[in-house]
Amino acid sequence: MDIDPTKYDPPAGLLDDRVILITGASDGIGKALALACARLGAHVILHGRNTGKLEATYDEIVALESVQRPSIAVLDLATADSGAYLSLAKSVESEFGRLDGLVHNASILGQRLSIEQYDAGEWQQVLHVNLTAAFALTQVLLPPLRSAADPSIIFTSSGVGRVGKAFWGAYAVSKFGIEALSQILANEHEHTDLRVNCINPGPTRTKMRLAAYPAEDRDLLPTPADVLPTYLYLLGPDSRGVTGQSLDA
Repeated sequence: MDIDPTKYDPPAGLLDDRVILITGASDGIGKALALACARLGAHVILHGRNTGKLEATYDEIVALESVQRPSIAVLDLATADSGAYLSLAKSVESEFGRLDGLVHNASILGQRLSIEQYDAGEWQQVLHVNLTAAFALTQVLLPPLRSAADPSIIFTSSGVGRVGKAFWGAYAVSKFGIEALSQILANEHEHTDLRVNCINPGPTRTKMRLAAYPAEDRDLLPTPADVLPTYLYLLGPDSRGVTGQSLDA
C-alpha cells in the first residue's frame, strides 16, 4: 500500500456513477460520508431507521451542485426480518443492477457496565444491531456487489474491537466480531475483485462518542469529515487490491 489512506486527497469525480449504500447515513460519520460521496459523483443510498433524519440528509445532498439525487432505504436493524433485507436487495438490483460500495456505519453503544452487571437482553440487542444485522445485510447484497466491476465493502470497527477494555461489554464484543466477519469475507473473496476492509475511525465528534465520554471536551476531537479520507480511499479505484485490512482513520 503506497498511499497513506489517512492523508488521501480524493480527486474530483473519484466515485463517478458508483452506487454506494451507507448504513447510519442520518448522523455523524455516515452523514458526512454520504455528502462526500455525492460530491465525488456517487449515487448514494441512504440507510437509516428515521425517515425524517434521512430526508434531512437527502435535502442537504440535493442542495449541492451537480450531484446525483440519492435514494433512501428505511430499515430498522433492530427489528427487520429476512424479508425486509431481501426486499432492500431486490430494490438495489432492480434499480441499479449492481452495488459498487457498501459501508457499514450504523451501530449502537449499549450499556457501559461490567460484564457482571450487563443486562442480557441489551447484550443481545447490541450484538444483533452491530454484528448480526451487518452479516444479514452483507449476505443479501453480495449478488449486486459481485455484479460491480470494482466492488468494496467497508466495516466500521473500533479500538475496543481489537483490544478488550473494561466496561465496554457488548459493544466491544460486537466490534471484535466485525473484525472477524471482515477478515472471513475478504479471505472467501481473495480471488475475486471484491475487497473487504475494516476502518477504526478513532475518537470522533459524534453523538455516540458523547454518550460514551460525556465529560470529554468535544472541541478537541476530529470531526466526522476529518476521518473520511480512509473511507474514500477504500471506496475508490486507488485501493484496488487492498483487502483483508483493518485500518485506522
